[in-house]
Amino acid sequence: MLLATVLDPGPDGLERGAKLLVARDGVCGGSLGDARLDALVAARAPDAFARHAAETVYLHPDGLSDRARAGAAGLYLEVVESKPAFLVVGAGHIGRSLARLASFLDYRVAVLDDRADFADAALLPEADEVICEDFATALDRFPIGPNTAVVMVTRGHKQDELSLRRCLGRGAGYLGMIGSKRRTAAVLDHLRAEGFAADELARVRTPIGLDIGAETPEEIALSIMAEAVMLRRGGAGAPLYHRRGPARAE
Repeated sequence: MLLATVLDPGPDGLERGAKLLVARDGVCGGSLGDARLDALVAARAPDAFARHAAETVYLHPDGLSDRARAGAAGLYLEVVESKPAFLVVGAGHIGRSLARLASFLDYRVAVLDDRADFADAALLPEADEVICEDFATALDRFPIGPNTAVVMVTRGHKQDELSLRRCLGRGAGYLGMIGSKRRTAAVLDHLRAEGFAADELARVRTPIGLDIGAETPEEIALSIMAEAVMLRRGGAGAPLYHRRGPARAE
């Protein structure tokens, strides 16, 4: 559900606090007080759902914009949904680091491993769920959808490939697999030969993460989480740093 609320009425005679609800099927409830504005928000809803948006937008003469303008009416748009899920497949060093960081970022964290001495709740205090079970069985049962991120960081490419096979085609919001370019290419080639669709395989983020020069398990987890958040929010991954003109000494 997308909830739109008038923050700043601007010059258009809107009522502060007026609300509009837009369901994923396009059905609307309530009103912002202007039929044209209601239609603009409804048209923006599919993109907001895709980005799990929580943002302020402004009403300009030519439509809604992220850019503030003096006197423009301001709206707050928020996709209201359950807490996103983050499934870590593999409870090694990187998996444990991912669990800590995903929990900090307010995901509902589940960690899966088929080894009892790794899938141990005492080693994963930040995880909401620790699963010790055969990978295929557990993944077939785990609910996966647009609000779910799944990361394969198991102990080997055989386990990664088996796990990825069970997750393809289920609409995960983020699906990533760790490994070198050579190793991950081989896994994707195997799955392509099995008949998995090219567009589905193209959605797998592998090699995984953003290039930040990560070396340690914690740094690798950071690069993976940054990529997951980037895709979830529709970011570009480009540096935000900018300086106008040369720096001058006073």
